[in-house]
Amino acid sequence: MTLRVRILAYDGVEALDFAGPFEVFTTASRVSQRMNPGTPAPFEVASVALANGGHPVQARAGLRLLADHDLAASPQADLLVVPGGVVDAPMASDATLRWIAECASGAQLAASVCTGVFLLAKSGVVTHEAVTTHWEDIADLRAQFPLLDVRESERWVDSGHVVSSAGISAGIDMSLYLVERLAGRALAERTARQMDCPWNSRSSHPSA
Repeated sequence: MTLRVRILAYDGVEALDFAGPFEVFTTASRVSQRMNPGTPAPFEVASVALANGGHPVQARAGLRLLADHDLAASPQADLLVVPGGVVDAPMASDATLRWIAECASGAQLAASVCTGVFLLAKSGVVTHEAVTTHWEDIADLRAQFPLLDVRESERWVDSGHVVSSAGISAGIDMSLYLVERLAGRALAERTARQMDCPWNSRSSHPSA
């Protein structure tokens, strides 16, 4: 069974928060088909933005991304990934927050990288669960969403339906963990090896 991964893109997104998970899941699919020729790819990955229409999203450092789908026409997700970055615009966008909530409600899992967890909280996807974010944003997350159990010094936190990670490169570690959770440890390890990525799996499982 191929799982549909949808990664949100928005103006101000951190490029590696977006590209790290994208690379992990697309690499995992290539590696899986080498390991098991003739079998379906485990992941089908696409990006989604508020208004596609042929106009690119501009990432935080200026990189431009052209999303595959706009929010209104995006296909259903099995795994929703919300990257971090400068989240002021999506936090103020009712359409974006509504899409995140609806997409997450129909997905097996929702995941965030860095400040992407602010969007999960603002949209009501997380309300009291254990989560984490970039070390620089821990205090702000606690102040804005005091009911959340905000964890420090964790690469990623698995709360069951929601998995959140710390900043930037931690999103790669979390994505490798999601490959393990959804498609097995062997594929996650082979994916990390293919990417020449030392997998730091220090984590928290409050729901375990």
